[in-house]
Amino acid sequence: MSITLKGVIERKTIGTGAWALVADDGKTYEIYQASPKEMLKNGLKVEVKGDVRDDVMSFAMIGPILEVKSFEAIDS
Repeated sequence: MSITLKGVIERKTIGTGAWALVADDGKTYEIYQASPKEMLKNGLKVEVKGDVRDDVMSFAMIGPILEVKSFEAIDS
């Protein structure tokens, strides 16, 4: 399922660690490993376009897996 979201990038310290997007609506998505490395900055406010992956699992289990196709840093 393809989606567009705005939110903040957070580093979660669960297990070996995981990157997450906490969307403006409060929902947390785990960022899939193949996402652009440039966006993996704790506290970065972004708008992302990507796909929710139902065929991927993780150890962190913090929310749906989000494979980011593109992103843009935003001011607010």
